[in-house]
Amino acid sequence: MNKIKKEELFSIPNCMGYFRILLIPVFCVIYLRADSMRDYYVAAAIVIISTITDLLDGQVARRFHMITEFGKFIDPFADKLTHAAIAVCLAFRYSAMKYLLILMVVKEGFMAIMGLKNLQRGKKLDGAKWFGKVCTATLFILLCVLVLFPGISGKTADILIYSEMVIMAITLILYIPEFWRMKTC
Repeated sequence: MNKIKKEELFSIPNCMGYFRILLIPVFCVIYLRADSMRDYYVAAAIVIISTITDLLDGQVARRFHMITEFGKFIDPFADKLTHAAIAVCLAFRYSAMKYLLILMVVKEGFMAIMGLKNLQRGKKLDGAKWFGKVCTATLFILLCVLVLFPGISGKTADILIYSEMVIMAITLILYIPEFWRMKTC
């Protein structure tokens, strides 16, 4: 296994990933203690800053040839942690979010286990598939809407959450043959 170089650890894109991870507890504290619309807007602003940083780190990495193996790990790791933390916070307000969290754990657990098994065989997915990107984007939109509009009706929130669960379940199903092909090749 190659040793990770210090300059890789502290590349600008990777530092953006660390920053996103550091924003997670800040968001959680602000959101869970929110008692005014201003507090919810600050929490939403943190999510937006995290998202902009996520978009920028990939652009910087590609444009300035700073793509690293560690960066390929830290970027999605920061994404998953951020989405999970926001979903956990939202589960205190919207009971259906608990079911989405369970599905997230199942999907990400499957992806991690299959990814590790294939890595042991020297194979890995060649980046996220289009349906994985759609799932991530719709999850982000859902989380932002629920953070930004805390007064949304429970029924509307449930419809949005269950819709995202359908998208996530379809994404999981579509990834199964991708991993199967890797196993058989």
